[in-house]
Amino acid sequence: MPGFDIDLELLREFERGLDPLHPEAGAIPAHILGYGEISTVFEIGAERGGDLAYKRMPIFREEGELGGYRRIYHEYNLLLTQQVGLTIPPHGEVSFTEGGRILCFLFQEKLPPQSIGNRAIHLVPEPEVLLLFRLVMRELRKVWEFNRASERFEIGIDGQISNWALAGPDAEAPQVRPESRLLYLDTSTPLYRVEGEEQIDPELFLRSAPSFLVWLIRLLFLKDVVTRYYDFRLVAIDLIANFYKEQMKGLIPALIREANDFFAVEASDFKVRPITRKEVDSYYREDALIWRLYLGARKADRFLRTRVTRTGYPYILPDRVER
Repeated sequence: MPGFDIDLELLREFERGLDPLHPEAGAIPAHILGYGEISTVFEIGAERGGDLAYKRMPIFREEGELGGYRRIYHEYNLLLTQQVGLTIPPHGEVSFTEGGRILCFLFQEKLPPQSIGNRAIHLVPEPEVLLLFRLVMRELRKVWEFNRASERFEIGIDGQISNWALAGPDAEAPQVRPESRLLYLDTSTPLYRVEGEEQIDPELFLRSAPSFLVWLIRLLFLKDVVTRYYDFRLVAIDLIANFYKEQMKGLIPALIREANDFFAVEASDFKVRPITRKEVDSYYREDALIWRLYLGARKADRFLRTRVTRTGYPYILPDRVER
């Protein structure tokens, strides 16, 4: 991507020396910036790696899969920025083969940690947290305005608070104002449909799943997990429930009021029915259980593949995820 000078040899050295169990201990260490439910964000060799945040994707088995993913990754970013009107940090991707494995590294300009939503909400007073929530809802509305107007495309989005960051002067010393600008960060899972057809192959999500659970995840969860990101109301519920994970459960009632006011006043044309506390609590309990069990199963799979079958395990997992 123009504006980036990616050191491909640095990435190759990093990959050759990577121990996914201890990514910070390699010859070129990875400094973990954040864990998602599936992927890990990190910087590589700070002195040589530049001000970039990376996601490493070792899920591709052949070049055709990688080429298909790269196409929809770029199209999704273009849709979000040029059609929907979201702002995304400078970004790109690079791929290569190392040790017989196809690797894709997504990169994005590294932002001040305090500017990212799940950090900023702990640094600003409660009224600013609620304002930030309102600003996120306004950004999400742009997605559903586009979906309603488009005859060909439908976009899905993961709206949780850690996927947003404050931009400009509000980033260095977090302050949320009505005119604050937001950046959207999570474009590594290109969720969009063209004439009703999902563009990303859902089976790619299963590549990092434990082999002994693939059939169950495919049967019970995969369709529901992907589909939720196309429903404005469910995305809002997920955003609110995310504050449990951020240890801010005391704000849940105020956030529900804020969401319902937004849907009644600023998004009344979408006719979204009010969200209830019972729904948010139920959603979070189910979601937390699913991801807790999934992480536990992935760790069991890692143990089997590294200690028993000796086939190797290419994914970086968090020790634990606070909930």
